[in-house]
Amino acid sequence: MTKKAWFAGLALISYQFVSAQAAPTPQATAPAPKPDAPYQKSPTVPPFHLLKADSTTYLTKDDLKKHRPTLIMYFSPECDHCKHQTEFILADYKKFKDIEIVMATFQPFDEMKDFITHYKLADYPNIKVGRDDKFFLAPFYKIASLPYLALYDKNGDLITTFEGTHPADTILTAFEQKKG
Repeated sequence: MTKKAWFAGLALISYQFVSAQAAPTPQATAPAPKPDAPYQKSPTVPPFHLLKADSTTYLTKDDLKKHRPTLIMYFSPECDHCKHQTEFILADYKKFKDIEIVMATFQPFDEMKDFITHYKLADYPNIKVGRDDKFFLAPFYKIASLPYLALYDKNGDLITTFEGTHPADTILTAFEQKKG
């Protein structure tokens, strides 16, 4: 065997070994707390101001039913992970019916309206969708990836946050653990 062939074989084997050692894709998990993020300094439902689909009125935390848990989901209408998260919630909707769900996006208004129509979100009385046209929530939570979920108990106190897509049961378990 010539030196060239030997080095070429060694290079090929080395490349395959290094490629096989690539880190596995991590599972979506609850992010580490971000102590410098405003939500950590004020761990209650934030004073959001979201433009509703009617394009004239705003949704605020004062519009949420009192003494009910709240889920704030920051999403993009074009994000596949956000679509999957919405589908997970809607598939188990009966378990979410007593939770106030606020879905916020900064993406173009027409995309938000198409998302609402596609998923028939107006048919769910506890799901409220709006455009974060002041870009308040992303820096408030220091959002790094979507969807971003913030869970609050019935008193409006932060339970936890999640980044990425999560099964409905994971979200519901976080709400249930807070009850206990």
